[in-house]
Amino acid sequence: MDNKKFASYAMNKDNPNYEKAIKRERELYKRDSDIRSEFARDYTRLLHSLGYRRLKHKTQVFFNGAGNDHICTRIEHVAHVESVSSTIARSLGLNDELTKAIAIGHDIGHAPFGHSGESIIRSLTKENLNDDFWHEKNGVYFVDNLELLMDPEDNKKNLDLTYAVRDGIISHCGEVDDNGLFPRDDYMDLANFEKAGMYNAVTWEGCVVKLADKIAYLGRDIEDAKRLSYFNNDDLKQLRKIAEKCNKSAVNTTVITHSMIVDICENSSPEKGLRFSDKMHENLMEIKEFNYRRIYLNDRLKPYNEYAKLIINSLFEYLKNLYEGEDTLAKLLADDFYNHDFVKQFANWVCCYVDIDETYPDYYLKKAMNTKNKKIYSRLETKELYYRAVIDFIAGMTDNYAVSSFNELLSC
Repeated sequence: MDNKKFASYAMNKDNPNYEKAIKRERELYKRDSDIRSEFARDYTRLLHSLGYRRLKHKTQVFFNGAGNDHICTRIEHVAHVESVSSTIARSLGLNDELTKAIAIGHDIGHAPFGHSGESIIRSLTKENLNDDFWHEKNGVYFVDNLELLMDPEDNKKNLDLTYAVRDGIISHCGEVDDNGLFPRDDYMDLANFEKAGMYNAVTWEGCVVKLADKIAYLGRDIEDAKRLSYFNNDDLKQLRKIAEKCNKSAVNTTVITHSMIVDICENSSPEKGLRFSDKMHENLMEIKEFNYRRIYLNDRLKPYNEYAKLIINSLFEYLKNLYEGEDTLAKLLADDFYNHDFVKQFANWVCCYVDIDETYPDYYLKKAMNTKNKKIYSRLETKELYYRAVIDFIAGMTDNYAVSSFNELLSC
């Protein structure tokens, strides 16, 4: 069902805002032989980033370390969002390369332990930095400042993504329930986003990803909850009733994804926005309410939440107490801490983002060699800069790495 109703609004070269959409904070190197578009370059830069790879060991809803290989992880959710959003974009005539780039990067800044971890790190950020933390904002912060790739000269550099992709990442919050999405007009400074869902994306493609995010998680979370025996007989009866309202036999990923994609493509238009039919929107809200009540707020998740809180707070407090001003790097790499491998890894990692010059010993110069990225932690001359580095390091961890780092603390 390819109606191409939005073709004249696609973010292609003939779009009057195209130059704004492909603008980068810093220019990327060029290859004469490159056959990719600017958005396709963003897609592959995200695909090759370490942040993307780590998503396979980050919790979506149910703990990634639970030992069940069939439970959805963050990287699988991202793949679902990419599939749903690119299908919708192609049907409506939008730029699916831009859509796919936003989709693959939309959760790259997500904390370990899912939304529990996000909430814990938010508290640490507010307490220690007087700032806020939410994963959409952190996603742009990560791709702008922390994710590094080698260039053709083997130098580590920032991703330097296009404005449209960065904008799609920060504006993807799927918790806004309005039916009928329109892109905003202003190519604003993304630092003006003060909370999740504050503004819609500036492109139709970004708005598609926002809807796809919600479509992708609702059905899959139900399937995982069933697999883990979260539902009683009354819950299963309610799911059957929800399905019957839409003349379906089940509520699962396949049914929800197909039904909602078709519904969006049939009911959306540039005049009415990206929208569901009233019946489908009502069905979506009923499923979402069910998920919150029986999955996301389920008492069975409380021990997991406490476990995540113990791990993240313990790691933060341990690293926090190692601060020694501009001597911090030397302290972190001292022999006393070699029995904590995660401390050594933290020190090696932070070297890439510290302004190291010839006044530092050769060891540090070697660590910082070939790093041509932003030096966001300056010389660690203030506690705030150091605390930011610690929070960034923990926020980038996988569940597995956070657990193993915590176990190091227990074993020493």
